[in-house]
Amino acid sequence: MKTIPPISTIMSVKIITLKKDDDLEKAELLFKKHKIRHIPVVNGDAIIGMLSYTDLLRISFADAVDESETEIESLVYNMFTIEHVMAKNLVSVSSDTSIKDVAKILSKKEFHALPVVDDGALVGIVTTTDLINYLLTQL
Repeated sequence: MKTIPPISTIMSVKIITLKKDDDLEKAELLFKKHKIRHIPVVNGDAIIGMLSYTDLLRISFADAVDESETEIESLVYNMFTIEHVMAKNLVSVSSDTSIKDVAKILSKKEFHALPVVDDGALVGIVTTTDLINYLLTQL
């Protein structure tokens, strides 16, 4: 029987994070600058929420702004905070959770990223893209 490696072998450890007091303009700039779709919201080392680029698109016309644009002109961002928009009831996994178990969670849920938390501290993030890239290496 083949041993399935833990998620720590494929998770991203260079994590871009936000604080709940950051503004949505900063979030959009981070999404575009780093070409990412999910940003954990933290209080110190602890994760308190997850903001996705889709969350921003639901409340704005963020996709209408040029990808290279650095000045965001969205009045709607003044009406909401990160805390209003982020997902709060998070499912997380530990770094020793198997890749297979993470794949099962993501296949049954409506989200595409999981925070990886050990001893209450955010240590990584794993996305459906990470899983697809892993599977491609196995074929």
